[in-house]
Amino acid sequence: MRTTIASVPGSTETPNEDATQTGSDLLVLLDGATARTASGCIHGVAWYAQHLAAGIAERIAIGPTAALAAAIAQTSDLHRDTCDLTHPGTPSAAVAIVHVTEDTLKYLVLGDVTIVIASPGGLQVVSDQRISQSAPSERATADAMPATDPRKPEALVRMKHAELAARNTAGGYWIAAADPEAARHALTGEVPVHQVTEFAVLSDGAARAVDAFGIHDWPGALAVLREDGPTALIAEVRAAEASDPEATRWPRNKLSDDATAAYCRLEVPSA
Repeated sequence: MRTTIASVPGSTETPNEDATQTGSDLLVLLDGATARTASGCIHGVAWYAQHLAAGIAERIAIGPTAALAAAIAQTSDLHRDTCDLTHPGTPSAAVAIVHVTEDTLKYLVLGDVTIVIASPGGLQVVSDQRISQSAPSERATADAMPATDPRKPEALVRMKHAELAARNTAGGYWIAAADPEAARHALTGEVPVHQVTEFAVLSDGAARAVDAFGIHDWPGALAVLREDGPTALIAEVRAAEASDPEATRWPRNKLSDDATAAYCRLEVPSA
């Protein structure tokens, strides 16, 4: 795998809550969930995402689902004595894993991150959007308010509380937090390696180029990643965000979100 990654925080005032881990056969991308409420944790979302990503990479030999479950357990153990892991707002993160073996590309998606896999037959796009279906009325109310509306921060907190009530519950959405059980609810699959030419992994802040703003379709976004690199795609997202400072053309919770994009080509070893 030849991998190129760019990651840009949504704000200079807060840490980047996305995290990545790479290897010759592995790409892990985590998108930490924004904490708008108390969390019961003294460390924060960025700390959680970084430790969880590292834990997954350490255990990938046992497979993506098992590695994620074990890494959630390990990360929970790291702060169980200092933090309240039963708190509804305990730090969490969406997860994407791509693991390439000699014969197979295995993938896992948990939460609103996106994997795009290219083969001669076309593109396979894998994303878990169950979180966007949570808190529908609260989300609609917040989305209807321009960014400068003084009522918006309170509306976003109400939305977050409703969202957290649906987190890791039957009929809600699933995301990595404190309970390894969440790993069982990930979207998983595999593709024969010989069918894959390239793939990309994006946090939802980078996927805005397609999902929210419609700057590109997925073939177009993949072309930008291939020809100009992840930095160029994120720059297009930032330009779109800057053109809509009130978040009225494209309603969104954050004017600018942490954005991470990774592009990978698979190289066939020479005989």
